[in-house]
Amino acid sequence: MKRLLFFLLALATLPIALSLSPFARASEARVYRCPMHPWIKSDKPGKCTVCGMDLVAATTMPTAEGVVALASSIITAIGVETSVVSRQALTRTIRVTGAIDDDDTRHRLLTARSEGRVEKLFVNVVGAVVTAGEPLLELYSPELQTAQREFVQLARAGELAASALPAARARLLRMGLADAQLTELVKTGEPPLVTTIFAPDGGTVVAKSVYEGQWVKTGDKLLELGDFSKMWFLFDAYEQDLPWLAVGQSVEISTRSIPGEVIAAPIAFINPNLDEMTRTAKVRVVLANPHVNAAGVPHTLYHKVLAEGRVLVSSPAVLAAPRAAVLDRGTGPVAYIDRGEGNYEQRVVSLGRRGDSLVEILSGLAEGDKVVTHGALLLDAQAQLANEATEHSSPAPAPASPPSAPAAALGASLSALGSLATAAIDSAAVLAADDYAAYQKLFPALLAATQDFPALPKLELGTDLKSARRSFEPWSTAIADLLKPHRANLGVKVFQCPMSPVLKKGRWVQRGQPLKNPFYGSAMADCGSEIP
Repeated sequence: MKRLLFFLLALATLPIALSLSPFARASEARVYRCPMHPWIKSDKPGKCTVCGMDLVAATTMPTAEGVVALASSIITAIGVETSVVSRQALTRTIRVTGAIDDDDTRHRLLTARSEGRVEKLFVNVVGAVVTAGEPLLELYSPELQTAQREFVQLARAGELAASALPAARARLLRMGLADAQLTELVKTGEPPLVTTIFAPDGGTVVAKSVYEGQWVKTGDKLLELGDFSKMWFLFDAYEQDLPWLAVGQSVEISTRSIPGEVIAAPIAFINPNLDEMTRTAKVRVVLANPHVNAAGVPHTLYHKVLAEGRVLVSSPAVLAAPRAAVLDRGTGPVAYIDRGEGNYEQRVVSLGRRGDSLVEILSGLAEGDKVVTHGALLLDAQAQLANEATEHSSPAPAPASPPSAPAAALGASLSALGSLATAAIDSAAVLAADDYAAYQKLFPALLAATQDFPALPKLELGTDLKSARRSFEPWSTAIADLLKPHRANLGVKVFQCPMSPVLKKGRWVQRGQPLKNPFYGSAMADCGSEIP
């Protein structure tokens, strides 16, 4: 009776088994891959030849469209970690580089107010500090002498010229003379041969355009003065940083000219005009000069020194996820959601602003979703491997002919390939150096390295360099084709000669550049090119 019930139960469950997904029906054609080295694959369970990890069945991974299922052992091996998507403030640290510059709104040009020759310059270097009323230069000016004589004559004329005297006085003031000089001129009654011109304003010389002995005309630029009592910290803000910046935000500034000091000052201006080449906008921070630190010690800020700034910014609470949870594979950002029981669903997401550790989620995720933050990249790789395995899960037809050298090598370990690569590289090098004796010594090791690869062309030593090369060329070409898929792992480069003696497209392997053709040696050492 028990046997009958068991048989009926088996018949009842048979349609259910037959209605399973195509992934279950393809389980007999599983592809086993290494989780850490996905290019290592086999048609049966085993160990990875690189790291020794257990190979996993890729055909059991996908369970539905966009969902990947992992065994608990794989989850542990990958180290999957998750975080909950929630509404929280984004914080970001914007680090910028700029320079300390002077306030150009406080610049002033000192120009020649009368024509003449500069006999002497009292301020003759850039960087000199000028105070208002300080002697600036001595000027020989016939025009200025004539105006002074007219003023003296009017002053001595008394009431007869009282109405014209103010205009003559104003004219001399406009030509650069000071009140004290006019008073002295009235006393002496004779204008000097050379007139001293005093600085009308003070500041630091930032540019000099005049030299002793130079003839200047009215309006010519003499000196440019800057006021260093206020300095600017100017930096470039990129387009993606502009939404975070606003006037009034505090910037922490440091410069090597004042080591150990951090100056905090607010943003005063953000230029709305972006540079078309760099796609940046100038941002200005105004600083007091000298800067007084917390201990009350003043420090002078120097002109044009480099400085670094740090802006700590934050946003109101938004739907945010850790930045580590978002992957961008070139087709758009995606994230993986933990659905429980080893199932992970892929979601396409739309992103907003990026913080230091969080990113704003505009669509694709909801509050409370458990998003994968650690292991998402390997999880995504597993998903792609699973899809590939599903697409190729049908049994392959039996080969009609013996497998080629690359196909025969699929079961070979990377260590065997590495030994073969080393032997091929060493033999190619001695043939490129025209050293047949060295090739004879390497030949036994060369044959030993090919024992695990019976499908390779037969290799003969030959009796001289020419015959050795003719046998080596087909063998080397097969080796190059065999090692080409594993170049990145073995650290080799594949080269091809477009006019090799036997195949006309012979190939060989080397560790790096420059290429050395083993088929011609010194006769045509640089004939060939690397195969990408």
